[in-house]
Amino acid sequence: MSQSGSQAAAFFRDVRHGGVVWFVRDDDGSPAPLSADGTRSLPYWSTSARAQRAAKIWGHGLRVESMSLDAWRDRDRDLPDAAREGFMIGINWSGPRLVGWSFTPMEVLNRLAAAD
Repeated sequence: MSQSGSQAAAFFRDVRHGGVVWFVRDDDGSPAPLSADGTRSLPYWSTSARAQRAAKIWGHGLRVESMSLDAWRDRDRDLPDAAREGFMIGINWSGPRLVGWSFTPMEVLNRLAAAD
C-alpha cells in the first residue's frame, strides 16, 4: 500500500474509532488547495497531532479545530456543503508538502457507511 493509501486507511479507521475529524482554519476559513486537475480539496485529519503538523507546515496563523463525525457527515453540514460547492475532501495529507488522497464527499460518506 502506498503512503497515501495507508494514510487514507488510517483516517477511516481513526475517525470511526474516535468519532472526531480534525481540520485547520483561520478567521477566514479553511485552506482549500487547488490540485493539478483544477479541483479544490478541503483537507481533514483523523487526529489532533496530524492536524497540528499541517497547521505548522502551512503556518499563516492556522489553528486546529475538531468536529464530531456525526456532525461532519450530517446532511446539513460540511460534507454535503462541500459536495454542493464542488470540493473534494483531502484525507490525512502528510509530509513536508502536505500531499495525499482526495475523495468526493460521496465517496467519503460511502466509505464511512461501509464501515458502520
